[in-house]
Amino acid sequence: MNQNSDVIVFPNKPEDRLRVALRELETALADQTLAVQEFRLNMALLGTAVGGLERSLEGYRGTLDAVALDAAEANHLAHQAEARADMLPR
Repeated sequence: MNQNSDVIVFPNKPEDRLRVALRELETALADQTLAVQEFRLNMALLGTAVGGLERSLEGYRGTLDAVALDAAEANHLAHQAEARADMLPR
């Protein structure tokens, strides 16, 4: 017989079968409770990760906005310099 397989022997008396079934139910409920706790923990961790990502994206957006303003200012200054250069005698 395979050593990995578990054989569950059910008692013959109805009250003993009920006792075994209730024990198995209690075990299943305990396992489910642990699974729900682990799920909640993972959801909290996911919420923390998403919050960090959101803050990071907000910072990145702010940096992009600043770069866009700098680029617009540089473009404006370049046009001014070009206009002045056009006014110089050739």
